Amino acid sequence: MPFKAIIIDDEQPARELVKHLLAPYNQVEIVAECSDGFEGIKAIGLHKPHLVFLDIQMPRINGFEMLELLDEKDSPQIIFTTAYDQFALKAFEHHALDYLLKPLSEHRFAQAMEKAIRSLESGMHPISATLKDNQSTNYRGKYLERIVLRQGDALVVIPEETILYLEAVDDYVKIVTLQKEMLKKKTLKYFEENLNPEIFIKVHRSYLVRVDAIQKIEAYSKDSYLAFLKNGHKVSVSKAGYANLRQFFR
Repeated sequence: MPFKAIIIDDEQPARELVKHLLAPYNQVEIVAECSDGFEGIKAIGLHKPHLVFLDIQMPRINGFEMLELLDEKDSPQIIFTTAYDQFALKAFEHHALDYLLKPLSEHRFAQAMEKAIRSLESGMHPISATLKDNQSTNYRGKYLERIVLRQGDALVVIPEETILYLEAVDDYVKIVTLQKEMLKKKTLKYFEENLNPEIFIKVHRSYLVRVDAIQKIEAYSKDSYLAFLKNGHKVSVSKAGYANLRQFFR
């Protein structure tokens, strides 16, 4: 049986080139083509491919965000195909099999395929599950611009500017906006490091708050306070968190 492959790229010429370069490899069968990450997640869940050719910069969600949302049982080998060389280190931190720069060359593609076939025939299993635990997925720039998560069978994109606060809840973080509350399996420390510190401040070991969402702060006890937010919620503020806020507004 041939190894199943999926091509995920928002540009049709790029998908056509990958198909052309794959033509000599009888060991590989292309089972799906996708033009964005949402389609890619569905196709991977449906076809269970062995190999995925994945672009990074795509509309709706990007390649890294797509991988983060895969079910743990779906773990194909990943060959990134992109026009941007600045994401190479991040790709290999995520255990990419290879990283090909556009325009794709026949020579580099052949090198990647030799590696892929050798890996697949030997039964080596990729370590894509580490994408879910990796605490450095903020590849796009200095700070996160959005958070992508699953809610049942749906995929949800939360723009950073809509977030009021984040709360640590066991192994998850609750993300609260004016309209909704959702859980994502990350740590609060991850968001503390990857959200803009000029916008979000850690006010408590369990809370990271958008500063302009705070309407007022009142003393609660000798060393603790309450922050009243514009959605009506109250958030605990520790002594250290209060000091952080005072420093921010200085």
